[in-house]
Amino acid sequence: MAIWLSLCGVIVLIAYLLGSFPTGYIAVKKLKGIDIREVGSGSTGATNVLRTLGKGPGAFVLILDSLKGVLAIALVYWLFKFASSQNFIPATVDAQVWQPWVVILAGLAAILGHSKSIFLGFSGGKSVAISLGILLAMSWQVGLATAGVFAIVVAISRIVSLSSIVGAIAVSIFMVILHQPLPYILFGIAGGLYVILRHRTNIERLFAGTEPKIGQNVAAPEQTT
Repeated sequence: MAIWLSLCGVIVLIAYLLGSFPTGYIAVKKLKGIDIREVGSGSTGATNVLRTLGKGPGAFVLILDSLKGVLAIALVYWLFKFASSQNFIPATVDAQVWQPWVVILAGLAAILGHSKSIFLGFSGGKSVAISLGILLAMSWQVGLATAGVFAIVVAISRIVSLSSIVGAIAVSIFMVILHQPLPYILFGIAGGLYVILRHRTNIERLFAGTEPKIGQNVAAPEQTT
């Protein structure tokens, strides 16, 4: 059992490191020679890259960040498939019960890594793109439905943060409607709340009517010592 728990722990750690890989930071640093944390919203995510470098790099970062989430969950599926074929899973472990719980632990670790990257002094993005990748790998139906809600809201409002917040709320609803396992429903609630909390400053600007729309810039973040 100790070996099995260690394997699951390693996979969760790898998921965190995958999430921590600073795609947006590297893209902006390489292409423009600046620290994206010092421009725009200060986030390393795709939206701030879009504002800083334009549509192409923004879309590139969005795709790569989503793929980080897909890979984090795919590693869990691989672990259970490989361990089952090699009889590594202890007899006392019900793989069908364990797998969804390990999946959500890896998903939450990847989300945390993206927003609190060990490579960037525990700063990062707002975990929207990586959450989408996780959802698509976890339940493609929920992922597509959430992406659809995001697309509709952004098309109407032209405000990415509002679309992200509405999408974060919709995740839990779709998890229930589409009869997902309890661990996935709990992930939808926890992950959605975390994404919303990461948008605290955006919510303040939304209420103040100052949140920028697509094509507008947001003031650089205040620097603290």
